Amino acid sequence: MCECRLLMPLPVTVQPRSTLFQLSQEVANLHPAYFAFVMATGIVSTAIGLAGHAQIAKGLFLLNIGAYTALWLLFVWRIVRYPKRIYQDACDHVRGPGFFTLVAGSAVLGRQYLTQANNELIATTLWFVALFFWILTTYTFFTAVTIREHKPTLDAGLHGGWLLATVATQSLTVLGAPVAQAHPAYRELILFAAVSFHLAGAVIYGMLITLIAYRFTFFPVRPDALVPPYWINMGAVAITTLAGASLVMQETAWPPLRALDPFLRGSTWLAWSIGTWWIPLLFILGFWRHGYKRFAFRYDPQYWGMVFPLGMYSTCTDALARALNVPFLLPLARSFAYLALVAWLVVAGALLVRWYGFLRQVLSSPTTTLLI
Repeated sequence: MCECRLLMPLPVTVQPRSTLFQLSQEVANLHPAYFAFVMATGIVSTAIGLAGHAQIAKGLFLLNIGAYTALWLLFVWRIVRYPKRIYQDACDHVRGPGFFTLVAGSAVLGRQYLTQANNELIATTLWFVALFFWILTTYTFFTAVTIREHKPTLDAGLHGGWLLATVATQSLTVLGAPVAQAHPAYRELILFAAVSFHLAGAVIYGMLITLIAYRFTFFPVRPDALVPPYWINMGAVAITTLAGASLVMQETAWPPLRALDPFLRGSTWLAWSIGTWWIPLLFILGFWRHGYKRFAFRYDPQYWGMVFPLGMYSTCTDALARALNVPFLLPLARSFAYLALVAWLVVAGALLVRWYGFLRQVLSSPTTTLLI
């Protein structure tokens, strides 16, 4: 007689929300402007290096290489896994401009490779990466928001992040001007492109800042609407200053640059003056938001859009002082380098707190017992 024994099911404990699943959800919602971390870290590294702290600058440079690599992996993951989200973001008035941070982040890191590692090959490669994504982002975003049937109102759709279009355009000059010196055979072509991007970026700033000033002045501004990217009102002309100063310092390399010298010096000074004008107003508005209106400070990737302009103002002031031979500006550049470093540490600390909360959430996820 055959004896059949009943096999009892084995209890298996499963976490329905695995770490991979939760990370995938974070990637799905990843803000397009996250490459602003690379922009901010790179320019703070440059500024603090110019202030005489080479070791801190080197550490931030190495961190930036790792961050750039990690963000690229997450970006590719998002493209492969969530292409619809990418498309929706690219067509969105609010989130779409964030893709310009990929352009500027690549260019800022490329300039770091030139100034801190003397690596012309990687710097040149990053310039071409930035150029490719500038073309892709510029004509995808502006085409999408132009032909979109249902559009937000001006006060709902426009913010300081739109000026990342200027930042990205000027970043091609900031990296292109020194890269041109590494390639004598193509020097004139690269410098011609660098000057063209510089001029185009200035015009883009003029168009957008007019709309932003109109939005500031004639529409209600709530504390929650006064987002950190409004600091790019200043940061966009700061990088315009750095781009202009970079061209001025290359004037002996190409005769047309010598012919443009008076114009470049004057327009660079003008850009720096506009950026300087914005700073007190932005600090006052920040105090109104967080001090008077008690708007809570919590981590948002857009805060890197506030750190970047502070570091860029320091770097561009240093470049302007050298280009125009006005050394009395150098102490101002050093002061803003330290201010930018403090701002970077505060936002980085908030990011670490957010990561800690995410890890705690993952580790404390409820478990479910299944019988298989």
